[in-house]
Amino acid sequence: MSQHFYHQDQARILSDSLFENASHMFYEKLWKFQRKDTQLQAFVKKVIMSHLFKIIMISAISMNAFFMVLWTDYKTRYNLFRLFEVSELIFVSIYSSEFCMKLYVDPVNYWKDGYNLLDVVIIIIIFIPYSLRKIKGKHYPYLNIADGVQSLRILKLITYSRGIRTLITAMGQTAYTVASVLILFFILMYIFAILGFCLFGLPEGGDMNNWGNLALAFFTLFSLATVDGWTDLQEQLDARNLILSRSFTIIFILLASFVFLSMFVGVMIIHTEDSIKKFEQELMLERRMNLMEEKQVILKRQQEEVGKLMQTQKDLDHKSFTELVEKFKKTLRHTDPMVLDDFGTSLPFIDIYLSTLDNQDATIYKLQELYYEIVHVLSLMLEDLPQKKQSQSSEKVDEK
Repeated sequence: MSQHFYHQDQARILSDSLFENASHMFYEKLWKFQRKDTQLQAFVKKVIMSHLFKIIMISAISMNAFFMVLWTDYKTRYNLFRLFEVSELIFVSIYSSEFCMKLYVDPVNYWKDGYNLLDVVIIIIIFIPYSLRKIKGKHYPYLNIADGVQSLRILKLITYSRGIRTLITAMGQTAYTVASVLILFFILMYIFAILGFCLFGLPEGGDMNNWGNLALAFFTLFSLATVDGWTDLQEQLDARNLILSRSFTIIFILLASFVFLSMFVGVMIIHTEDSIKKFEQELMLERRMNLMEEKQVILKRQQEEVGKLMQTQKDLDHKSFTELVEKFKKTLRHTDPMVLDDFGTSLPFIDIYLSTLDNQDATIYKLQELYYEIVHVLSLMLEDLPQKKQSQSSEKVDEK
């Protein structure tokens, strides 16, 4: 018996080791695998990332939503039946082509993105009505539900809107805090539901329509929390002369509506502001990266042009490179971009240089004022000299 279990364990260990070796070899081959269609992959990726492709997809999704609005009117659906069929085929073809292109570019990492999974779910939802009509027929009773779920197609706009994705990220970050607030709100409703049932749900003289059982009490408290028709509910309680009804209503509305709902809104606003700030920082970083890339492209192009000039100098036997550069300058236009990697053209240096010039101007202005004062003093001294000479001469005359 022990030998039997021993052989089973050995077989199990052997099968596990074989499975691990096979999986390890599979992953090694997968990582070592290199695509042979890299050029086509790069081209398709460039098409998907282009602004024109995004504009086409946003326009297609918006037009599909507009056609669905028209489809809800029976007269319009009857008159434009063929147009709706053709447009549906076009929209389904566009969505399927987008899915195939994205899957072709990166078939492994495609499934790691949550928004790509949302697109896959939407494509599955799109094909549900066609499958039900083929399998169950056109008179299937739940076919209207499948048609109504097609409104989820507009969620494909989330993939192409960074603003909406930022708000969704903010909502995801607030999930834990919001869940805590909702749990506290449920506990509050549970306490007041039991209390309201015991106070106002009595068979004799109680309000059985609103407080007759726990489910009705929860629904009534939800109406009080949203402050929707709470005066009508209070009038029914006042008509039965129920004690503590007004105190009960006021305390619950203060706690539920003014405290918990305000807390919920505040949490959402705080996390949304944080997400918007992060989104703006990402945009600034992306703009800087784009500027750096454009600068590198311009520098590379200038280096290539200088290389061509050097080659033409060798071919045409110019006297010197400076002569060649002078001729090249004459061909430049005012719209040609020039990127200079020099200390004198950096923004910090220009800022310091301008501030230094301002200080020099201020110093020169003060020196000019000082010079004016010196000249004024010298002029006064020159005016006083003749008077002193006359006084000295008159004194000498008097002495004689």
